Amino acid sequence: MPPSKRLAMRLRKIRTGRGMTQETLARRARISRVYVVEIEGRRRDPSLSIVVRLAKALKVKVGDLVD
Repeated sequence: MPPSKRLAMRLRKIRTGRGMTQETLARRARISRVYVVEIEGRRRDPSLSIVVRLAKALKVKVGDLVD
């Protein structure tokens, strides 16, 4: 499975598992909601710094998103 697909699936699974909306995640990670939508929809590959911010916003390790 391509890394972008794995990231998208894990991001959505963790986010929804915590009952978090894309808007809430975006606000906590200090990125736009559209960017979250594009990452989850595999239309955008985030930089490492964005992945780190997403992991912090979800309170998980970076490896939980990209491993």
